[in-house]
Amino acid sequence: MSSIEPSATPGPRSASELGPDELRRYARHIVLPEVGRAGQEQLKQSRVLLVGAGGLGSPAAMYLAAAGVGTLGIVDGDTVDVSNLQRQILHGESDLKRHKTASAADALRRINPHVVLELHPFFLDETNALELVGAYDIVVDGTDNFTTRYLVNDACVLTGVPNAYGSIFRFEGQASLFADRPGPCYRCLHPEPPPAGLIPNCAEGGVFGVLPGIIGTVQATEAIKYLLNRERVEADRIGESLRGRLLLFDALGMSFRTLKLRCDPNCPVCGDAPTITTLQAVQAACATNSSTEPTMNELTVIELKTELDGESAPVLLDVREDVERAISHIDPSLHIPMGEIPERLAELPRDGLVVYCKVGGRSARVIAFLEERGFTGLRNLTGGVTAWAREIDTSMEIY
Repeated sequence: MSSIEPSATPGPRSASELGPDELRRYARHIVLPEVGRAGQEQLKQSRVLLVGAGGLGSPAAMYLAAAGVGTLGIVDGDTVDVSNLQRQILHGESDLKRHKTASAADALRRINPHVVLELHPFFLDETNALELVGAYDIVVDGTDNFTTRYLVNDACVLTGVPNAYGSIFRFEGQASLFADRPGPCYRCLHPEPPPAGLIPNCAEGGVFGVLPGIIGTVQATEAIKYLLNRERVEADRIGESLRGRLLLFDALGMSFRTLKLRCDPNCPVCGDAPTITTLQAVQAACATNSSTEPTMNELTVIELKTELDGESAPVLLDVREDVERAISHIDPSLHIPMGEIPERLAELPRDGLVVYCKVGGRSARVIAFLEERGFTGLRNLTGGVTAWAREIDTSMEIY
C-alpha cells in the first residue's frame, strides 16, 4: 500500500517571486517563450529611472508599469500645465498645477499597484545625477532640452547604466540605446550641443500630439528587452536592441529607418582618452522660456505699453508663424516669420525695431541675426506676446 507524504508547507515567497495575482496579470507575457516566468520575475527585480514625466515619459512609464517592472523612479521638477495635455497622457484636466511626479504616481498606481514608485520631485542636475542614475538598472531619457540630455548621457556613461534615448520635434522622432557598452553614447553622435539659439524648442516649433506616444513606446520596448537580457548568456538573448543604431521616425511619411552608429574613439566621455570624468552642466542650446539672463537689450511689456501710448512709438516686428499670429498679436506690428527674415531685410527699418515672438526665444535669435547685418537699436520683448496677454491685454488668447 503506497503512502502519500504530506506536502510541505510552502514558505514565504522571495521578493522576486510572482504571486497568484501577478501570474494572472502577466499571463500574456509569461506564455511567450522569450519571456516566461523567469523573465517576468527578472522584470519584477528591475529598477528603471524615468527622467521626465512629460510627452516621452508618459507612454514609457505606463507601459513599463503595465509590463511589471518592479521599481520605477520618476524625476521631474515640473508641474502640469494645460499645454501639456495634448500629448502627456499621464496627466488630465484635474491634475493642472499639480506636481508631475504626483500626478504620474496616481496614474501608474491605477495601472499596476504592484509596481514600487520612487518619486523625485526635482530636476536632474550635476549635483544629483550620478547618485540617481547609479541607483537604477537603466534610464529612460524623456528630457526636452540639451542641458539635461547631455547630463543624462554623461551620468549613464560614468555609472555604466544604459540610456534608452528618445527625442521628438514637430513630426519627427529618434530613439536609440546609448551607453550600453561596447556601443556608442550620445556624445559619439553629437560631441557638443548646437550653438545657443540654433534649435527651436517644442513650445516654439510644436510637436504632433501622438509622436511622443510612438517614440516613448519604443523607449519602453528597448528598456524591457535590455532588462530581460541582463542575466542571459549571448545565445539566449532575445531580439536586437538599438545599440549602435539610431531609429528615425517620420510621422507624416509614416516611415521608419535606421542609421548605423559607431563609437567615437575621440568621444570626450566614453572615448579612449576621455576628457569628461566628472559631471558638469552643459550650456543650454535653447530655453523653454525667457527667464534666461538676457544677452541683449530687453524691453518689458509694461515699458512697451508706455512707449506705444507715447508720442514716438517704436516699430514692432512679429517673427512668429502665420498660424500663431492668427491667434493673437500686438497692434500695430509688422509680420515676417523668422524663416523669411533673410529674404525680406529690405522691408525692415535699420534702427529702433522691437522684435517679439511667443516668449522671447525666436525674437532673440532674429535680433542676433539682424545685428550681424548692421541693424542697430534692436530690443527684444521680454516674455513675448504671452507676457503681453498676461500683463497688458488679458482678453488676448494665450496658446
